[in-house]
Amino acid sequence: LVGKNASYDGSTMIARNDDSGSGHFTAKKWTVVHPEDLPATYKSVISHVEIPMPAGAMRFTAMPNAVEGKGIWAAAGINAANVGMTATETITSNPRVLGADPLVQGGIGEEDIVYLVLPYIHNAREGVQRLGSLLETYGTYEMNGIAFQDEQEIWWLETIGGHHWMARRVPDEGVVVMPNQLGIDGLDLTDTQGKNNLFSKDLPEFIAENALDLTMDGPFDPRLAFGSHEDSD
Repeated sequence: LVGKNASYDGSTMIARNDDSGSGHFTAKKWTVVHPEDLPATYKSVISHVEIPMPAGAMRFTAMPNAVEGKGIWAAAGINAANVGMTATETITSNPRVLGADPLVQGGIGEEDIVYLVLPYIHNAREGVQRLGSLLETYGTYEMNGIAFQDEQEIWWLETIGGHHWMARRVPDEGVVVMPNQLGIDGLDLTDTQGKNNLFSKDLPEFIAENALDLTMDGPFDPRLAFGSHEDSD
């Protein structure tokens, strides 16, 4: 994730590798999706969740699975408003979080996210807000990290349990390298205007009620609260 003041020509940049499971290769294709191609109700193959699609969809690109049958898995794309997103990085959590907010087997996941979000957003911030609303409403069955990009800003969102989420704006002069783990290690819960931090509306209460803040000194550390604490992290 490369902020506009960290690139040579002032461009924002996001990139992600899309891996295949051990022992096989998942072929992808590049396609353009037109608004008239989108169904009135989205139906997930994996979770079977059904979500009504709003009006006002835009044309967008996607990189879905080339072989049909296991869902769309659109991976990444750019829409007609020149907003890009990539979904998803698989990230980690811990039993305290999942006990307080369990994953939702009938929720949304990596298979669905690009199609549900990208046609309807006009900037990166709107992408965070739309995905956040979907997570709060339908929940998710897995932990994921998602990048959003427009010409001026980059935002990185991470899911927390079944219904919660947090996101940070990448500083204009910043470069972020994000592996497969919950990675946000600072979140300003007092940033209620959402200048550089966005999060589910009840996140401060969720943290307090479930004693998730493990920070001994200094500012709140989301990785301590929500991460897995595995040696591999």
